[in-house]
Amino acid sequence: MFMQNEIEGIKARNARVEADKAWETSITRRIIIAIATYICIAVFLVLINAPNPYFNSLVPTAAYILSTLSMPFLKNFWIKNFYKK
Repeated sequence: MFMQNEIEGIKARNARVEADKAWETSITRRIIIAIATYICIAVFLVLINAPNPYFNSLVPTAAYILSTLSMPFLKNFWIKNFYKK
C-alpha cells in the first residue's frame, strides 16, 4: 500500500512538471508576454512623450520574441563546439 501511494505521488508530480514545462514552452505564453511587453513599453513611452511610442514599442517586443526562438542551427553549433560533460 505504501509503494502504491508513493507511485501515485510521483505520477501526480510528473503530471504537474509536464504541465509546467508545456506552459513554459507554449506559444500562448510567448504571445501573452509579447503583448504585455508591447503595452507596458507603449504606455511608458507615451507617458514620457517619446516620439513614435507605438512604433518604438515594437523593438523590445521583437527582441523578446527573438530571444524565445530556439535557433536549432546555433544550438547544434554550441553543443558541438562548447558543451562539455
